[in-house]
Amino acid sequence: MKFFDRKYEIKKLREIRTISHNAAQFTVLTGRRRIGKTSLVMKAYEDEIILYFFVTRSTESVLCEEFVEELTEKLQIPLLGKVERFADIFDYLMDLSKTRPLTLMIDEFQDFSRVNGAIFSQMQKIWDKKKSEAKMNLIVCGSVYSMITRLFRDKKEPLYGRQTEFLKIEPFAPSVIKEILGYYHPEYTKEDLLALYTYTGGVAKYIELLMDAGATSADKMLERIIAKNSYFIYEGKNMLIEEFGRDYGRYFDILKLIATGHNTRGDIEGILHAEVSGYMTRLENDYGLIAKNRPMFQKSANKNIVYSVSDLFLQFWFRFIYKYNYFIEANAYGKLAEIVKRDYNTYTGKVLELWFKTVMKESEQFTHIDSWWDRKGENEIDIIAADDLEKQVTFYEVKRQHSEIDLKALDEKVQRFGEATGEYKKYELRIAGLSMEDI
Repeated sequence: MKFFDRKYEIKKLREIRTISHNAAQFTVLTGRRRIGKTSLVMKAYEDEIILYFFVTRSTESVLCEEFVEELTEKLQIPLLGKVERFADIFDYLMDLSKTRPLTLMIDEFQDFSRVNGAIFSQMQKIWDKKKSEAKMNLIVCGSVYSMITRLFRDKKEPLYGRQTEFLKIEPFAPSVIKEILGYYHPEYTKEDLLALYTYTGGVAKYIELLMDAGATSADKMLERIIAKNSYFIYEGKNMLIEEFGRDYGRYFDILKLIATGHNTRGDIEGILHAEVSGYMTRLENDYGLIAKNRPMFQKSANKNIVYSVSDLFLQFWFRFIYKYNYFIEANAYGKLAEIVKRDYNTYTGKVLELWFKTVMKESEQFTHIDSWWDRKGENEIDIIAADDLEKQVTFYEVKRQHSEIDLKALDEKVQRFGEATGEYKKYELRIAGLSMEDI
């Protein structure tokens, strides 16, 4: 697939490289798997030689053999001989960079912990000793956000605070998804656009797989995703089982329940007949896979909370593929596709809300974007977008069909919101509807 967007990240990486010619730079680049971290770095530095070390779960000596081959070939230097410690390679490159500026990218950096946990402290000692004279542009990439965060932000870890930059790569914004679909399918419909967002969540790899296969319409996307031996069928397990370890079954159960609408802790514990607060805390804080949502201006931190799956692809995967895994075991892919089609309009109603919220954030026109619902669940406002500088706030109802928007009912909900929160009394209030026509 053609390379799209990432203008800010490319500019930032090039600025970092320029700085590294005078002062060594240590950049941490993180983000979920398949987001395009490696492709981003290669694009940003396509005008120079990059040393690329990929950390597999081999022995340290085998990895060193691969790394030596890479640097010997790329840098055109004499053979170093047999090296069995990564620390020796890193030490050599830090010395070399004193006279020859270098860019070194280490991919899946966190997996050094499975090779030799001492590598992190060895790197720390070398970095601290030689960074003042080195012209090293070091970039370490990691897919496990929790581990990468811990390695550099936990005071107990040897590399704590050594990074000079910490960049998290996010999924493509709605404007970029439009650009990509428009490039591959200029006559796309609004349903095609929403489907691409729903199924991929803006993750580069998933979009690439669909576009390269010619799956540019909503029907073709679903046909490609729900198919025998489809990459997407096993992606959820491939991503998460290894990260969760032996307890993956419990984590999967919780994610499936949230994805299927059981979005309170009490509801989840009632269904599983087990206490799950520890699991949910880790899913939220360590893995970043679920989000805790409260009504706008909720005063209590522990009441009226609902959870959502943060990753749109995983939301879809747990809602349909994992939930109906027995269809797959029975080779009933057509039946599973029928289930998705049956529930699609209802399911994408909430996705549409997220699309508009993301568009609003991308516009940078608002200071507060949120939702509100009362304790009884009788009144709910889909989106509240406020501009605290201009003293304006707009309340939105979101429906797939414009004809279903009821502004009179929305106005009554706004009054309930004012009575419950006491907020925005001196603001200019507006109400509006958003539908498929507006994406």
